[in-house]
Amino acid sequence: MSSRAATQVFQMVEEQIATGQLKDGEKLDEATLAERFNVSRTPVREALLQLVGSGLARQIPKRGCFVKSPSLREMIEMFEVMAELEGMCARLAARRMTEDQLNLLKKANVGCEQAITDGDSDLYYDKNVDFHECIYDACGNQFLANEARRLRRRLRSFRRLQLRVRGRMSQSLSEHSEIINAIENGLAEQAEIISRQHVMIQGERFNDLLAHMEPTP
Repeated sequence: MSSRAATQVFQMVEEQIATGQLKDGEKLDEATLAERFNVSRTPVREALLQLVGSGLARQIPKRGCFVKSPSLREMIEMFEVMAELEGMCARLAARRMTEDQLNLLKKANVGCEQAITDGDSDLYYDKNVDFHECIYDACGNQFLANEARRLRRRLRSFRRLQLRVRGRMSQSLSEHSEIINAIENGLAEQAEIISRQHVMIQGERFNDLLAHMEPTP
């Protein structure tokens, strides 16, 4: 139960940081968060550790835990690098993916499709991770795959939230189908281009979400 509560607190604070409700440098006080989310301090502590691990908070000895929100410039730079890493993984996967790995990729995409049917953007994110993991595993370059995973974890909250933009899940699923087609047919350069665009669109859709959330004058 504590672990489940910690995950819920983490996701709620993560969302507030990603959408700017919690500002960079703002203190994340255990007692305040426990009262806000009606939980004990134990899951709050666990959630804060997850936030520090994800790069969205920093722990300062004897002072406490503080929000560490990336600037707009940092966000753009991270999405640019993520796009290149994803593109490289897809290009190599188009050359190296086995039939069994291709079947797993297609199966993961069916999971994404089911998430759309259920109207669950968070479930879609989880199945989307499975989809990209199949490509990482098939690229045959462990260093590249681990770097992509590391940056994906850093961008987790932003990539998850952009799926809430109207029509984004269906668009993402369509992009997946194009990636599968390119990989299945060994079209390495095409797989790279589509995968790169797939990530850059995520950054754009996150900005759309923020624009929608901004209060009107």
